[in-house]
Amino acid sequence: MRTAEFASHAERIAEVTDATSRLNVLPFSDHEGRAELLSVVFGGPLPDSVTIYPPFFTECGLHTTFGENVFVNQGCTFMDKGGIRLGDGVMIAPKVNLITGGHPLRLAERREHLVFAPITVEDDVWIGAAATILQGVTIGAGAVVAAGAVVTRDVPARTLVAGVPAQVIKTVG
Repeated sequence: MRTAEFASHAERIAEVTDATSRLNVLPFSDHEGRAELLSVVFGGPLPDSVTIYPPFFTECGLHTTFGENVFVNQGCTFMDKGGIRLGDGVMIAPKVNLITGGHPLRLAERREHLVFAPITVEDDVWIGAAATILQGVTIGAGAVVAAGAVVTRDVPARTLVAGVPAQVIKTVG
């Protein structure tokens, strides 16, 4: 049975998918067009110091907040229904996935509903290429997530994590 909430969410997905599909084919030099479409995606203008290189993908956009001087490289996906907060000075490499939702583990519940938890990326974090950050994770200030890592639990500040699932490798300065 489809609820009013589901219908509203489906409408938002269609609106954002349309906006991102147009964003992702604009000439790179069309800064005005890109800013206008990102404003549709995120529900308002982004801070001038935020840079997002297309292609970019999201299903909602309304639950992502950006600090100052955030850089998001090409090919990233933000599934933000559970909320994504990016602190100041965050750098996100190409093909990074921030995924705030998932399905229950139990087979009988998997198709019934989704579960969501926020992702928080604190100030001055660097997330390497093709890393995936999953729901409910906080990445501490100054941390580095290595390329290809899958982060399933909180990352302490000023550490390097790598692997699947990501583990602390060392402290960084």
